Amino acid sequence: MRRIGIDVGGTNTDAVLLEDDRVVHAAKTPTTPDVTTGIVTALGLLTASMPARGGGVDAVMIGTTHFTNAVVQRRDLTPVAAIRIGLPASASLPPFEDWPEDLARLVRGEVFMVEGGHEYDGRPIVPLDTAAVRQAGRRIRERGLKAAAVASVFSPLNPTCEEEAARILREEYPGLSVTCSHDLGRIGLLERENATLLNACLVDLAGRTTRGFMEALIRSEIRAPLYITQNDGTVLPAEQARQFPVYSFASGPTNSMRGAAFLSKRDDAIVVDVGGTTTDIGALRHGFPREANNVVEIGGVRTLFRMPDLLSLGLGGGSLVASEPLAVGPLSVGFRLTERARVFGGPDLTVTDIGVAARLLDLGARDRVADLPPSLVERTLARISAMIEEGVDRMKTEAAPVPLIAVGGGCFVIPERLAGVSEVVHVPHQAVANAVGAAIAQVSGEVDQIFQGLSREEAIARARQLAEERAVRAGADPASLQVVEVEDLPLAYLPGNSLRTRVRVVGDIASH
Repeated sequence: MRRIGIDVGGTNTDAVLLEDDRVVHAAKTPTTPDVTTGIVTALGLLTASMPARGGGVDAVMIGTTHFTNAVVQRRDLTPVAAIRIGLPASASLPPFEDWPEDLARLVRGEVFMVEGGHEYDGRPIVPLDTAAVRQAGRRIRERGLKAAAVASVFSPLNPTCEEEAARILREEYPGLSVTCSHDLGRIGLLERENATLLNACLVDLAGRTTRGFMEALIRSEIRAPLYITQNDGTVLPAEQARQFPVYSFASGPTNSMRGAAFLSKRDDAIVVDVGGTTTDIGALRHGFPREANNVVEIGGVRTLFRMPDLLSLGLGGGSLVASEPLAVGPLSVGFRLTERARVFGGPDLTVTDIGVAARLLDLGARDRVADLPPSLVERTLARISAMIEEGVDRMKTEAAPVPLIAVGGGCFVIPERLAGVSEVVHVPHQAVANAVGAAIAQVSGEVDQIFQGLSREEAIARARQLAEERAVRAGADPASLQVVEVEDLPLAYLPGNSLRTRVRVVGDIASH
């Protein structure tokens, strides 16, 4: 199978061509403001090495930080109408209440709270107030809002209220983009509603971005299905990803970790990805990034996304170094490294300059850093080593030493010996591990539900069946499915042997 993996970063666009799990060609090119041009350039470098230009590619996987950046930088966001179904319950904390004020101002279009919703076991609280939903649809049309987010109490257990509300809204306002919270996920009304609101405000941008990706493939004469990588290291078909942009928030670091697992042939290790500005440290478990158990904040908004458990340090190849007192980062020259770093004739002392002076890499002109005192170089490298050791220690879940896989363009700073690390593993193509991770991505399905009156084994089996059905709908080959995560939590405060069960399965992309 021949696959292309692309990672669109803030500084560089990386691309790799994989043939039967072998990296045939890799390319790195500057990211462009319109995204499409940078991808076309990277694809041009890849396809130039292929016998038939663009032919014979089975799938293209793209990872992007576009949507996270839009929320963090407060740009390209669409105003959203929030419809919460749950009255008379759930009225004390309305939608947008816990959002940062500047973000809420941009996204809050209208707020409607209507009767309906379900109990923890799927029983209705009260019937859905269809008249109120219809009235909301008319109001949304009058306001000219283009997106709506519907969230109902315990909708992952019973989505009927949300589905009925979405149908009524589309009847009243054809063409309205409606995101339902049960499609996004897990139990926990406020965080699930926040995820739904964020998704709704990004759907328009996701449509434009996905069209740009498709256009890049057409311009490169590549006729292959397009997939977008997700936060958990798996992919969604482009059409589904366009509807659920929030699934792609943390796909950059996730792709690096999956790429590290693939290139090193290791399933359990700590991964340290050193970029130009930051270092991301994560843990691999069964070849996939360990997920964060705590609430994840995106741009100041609490959500419940499947996100990797990551620690980010202000340390990278472009980090500024101060001598007295000694300080490394967090400020960085970023993509201006070739203008600002000393080895390129610039005025700033960076980690890259220290690396060149210590002969850890060969870049620019070494004579421009020949005047650096050896003691400064040694002290800086010792500080970097201590920063990485502390980060690794925070991410470990056991006292025993663990292997560390070094990836990223700045991984020359990682020393061969670190406290708490059994060995430092270097891999081929480590500078484009993120694109490799995109290329090898699989398809997943996940279920998080409360089951009643079933034994633990029966609940897990039922959850597994539902998760497998979701994975197949997303494009997985049924024969390749395997369970990668099972969690079960008895809910002592609920009657009737209630068990909250979460199962995630992954599988290879089905042949087309």
